[in-house]
Amino acid sequence: MTGTDESAPAISQQAGAAAIKSATGSTLRYRILAWITGTMLLALCVEMILDYFVKIDVSAIAWIPFVHGWVYVVYLVTVIDLWTKMRWGAGRLTTMVLAGVVPVMSFIMEKKIHAEALIKIEAARAALGSRP
Repeated sequence: MTGTDESAPAISQQAGAAAIKSATGSTLRYRILAWITGTMLLALCVEMILDYFVKIDVSAIAWIPFVHGWVYVVYLVTVIDLWTKMRWGAGRLTTMVLAGVVPVMSFIMEKKIHAEALIKIEAARAALGSRP
């Protein structure tokens, strides 16, 4: 036999390790953006309450809606990235997307998503380590 048969497991080991590293990075990026998005959403809620209900001049913080909008776009990119790597269902994608527009939900979902992602990543590491 040739050396290609022996090198096939090494390639799959490398691909598995790269996939695990990529998923770990995606999880970290998601966590960071979930916290930033949640914080900006709370700031947006405060800005809107001050503007529409308290009737205070909010020109000093009028940048908050604009920043939240762009942060949310970046958050969506991290959501899709993590979702595709974890191969979760459409329901999970929907809840992750909504977490960026429902106040406080991003903090709750981040904790849940992070825990589930770590479980999948550790399972993949264990499966990769048990290969001959």
